[in-house]
Amino acid sequence: MFGDISGMMSKLKEAQQEVEKTKTRLNSVLVDESSTDGKLKITLTANREIKAISIDDSLLSDAEELEDYLIITLNKAIEKATKINENEMANAAKTGMPNIPGMDMFK
Repeated sequence: MFGDISGMMSKLKEAQQEVEKTKTRLNSVLVDESSTDGKLKITLTANREIKAISIDDSLLSDAEELEDYLIITLNKAIEKATKINENEMANAAKTGMPNIPGMDMFK
């Protein structure tokens, strides 16, 4: 019915290995985001791990303003990283997917 089961299992294993390689590679893909005025800069990986935060001294005197900057800029950076992550992971997953009837959602 499904053809060569062992061939499909091999393809699934290849897809899983490709996903794992992609996860590892995404640790080295850096996403930079800055506040509109450049007073706050954030760098994170495409796996959404924060690598660096640079804060202008003028923000250090007002905790509430700094919190606002952090929330806005972190959310923008996470959104960018998530888009990259989702696209790359979807591509990796479909690379080795066997042709199983009804499973064409990955194609």
